[in-house]
Amino acid sequence: MGHHGSTYESKTPNSDGLYHYTRSENEIWGDLITRQNQILEGRVCDEFVRGREILGLNNRKVPQLKEVSERLFEATGFGVESVPAVIPPKDFFGILANRRFPAATFIRVREDFDYIKEPDVFHEIYGHCPMLTNQSFADYVQEYGKLALSVERQYMWPLQRLFWFTVEFGLIKTGKGNRIYGAGLASSSGEAIYCMDSDKPTIMEFDPLSIFRTNYRIDIYQPIYYVINSFEQLFETITSDLIPVIDQAKELGNLNPLPAPPDHKTH
Repeated sequence: MGHHGSTYESKTPNSDGLYHYTRSENEIWGDLITRQNQILEGRVCDEFVRGREILGLNNRKVPQLKEVSERLFEATGFGVESVPAVIPPKDFFGILANRRFPAATFIRVREDFDYIKEPDVFHEIYGHCPMLTNQSFADYVQEYGKLALSVERQYMWPLQRLFWFTVEFGLIKTGKGNRIYGAGLASSSGEAIYCMDSDKPTIMEFDPLSIFRTNYRIDIYQPIYYVINSFEQLFETITSDLIPVIDQAKELGNLNPLPAPPDHKTH
């Protein structure tokens, strides 16, 4: 994983809670955000664009977690918490349930500019945080964490599918057509274009039962995307009783996997 066979490590903050980024790291951030702002034009939902502005994300330097967290808190009472690159699911859900988003603080190197396996600070801050300035979406994410923490182990995996097809790879219907809101799409140079412009993927109406029956792979462009009508719909779904729906999905079994798209995965 990572470059040259080594794993990325999260940075340690100084006594003021600030992280040090080198000039070249700030340049990588600047290049990533400049490219991505352009790619997302006309492809991402308005709520994301507003969130990006609220958080003051710019191409000058890697944003400080502390500052993003303060602005996010003002908007929706959400915060950002620094974590190592990969944490156990239970820790992850616990942080969400606490109305905070877990974020790694390292940034990818040039060699990994187009695609990085582990989520870096660009994916976490640029991909995830703008949407958390939206009240219904932020409430959904917190309720998701609470639910995932409260269920028995066998329900956790289906719930991770729900997270995958909404928070990471979700699309939303708008008056201007479908738009991206999922962070895996919002932070990806290749898949952001693919999910909107290609006729290869299957676009499905948001339906928890189908989602609980849909397996996913992290190493390919998604063969399938689920489209919500509103962020309120997500909140209503997560606060309804999903256990019987998961049981039904188990009984019915997985939907046939769609063939993997030929495109190589990049984000």
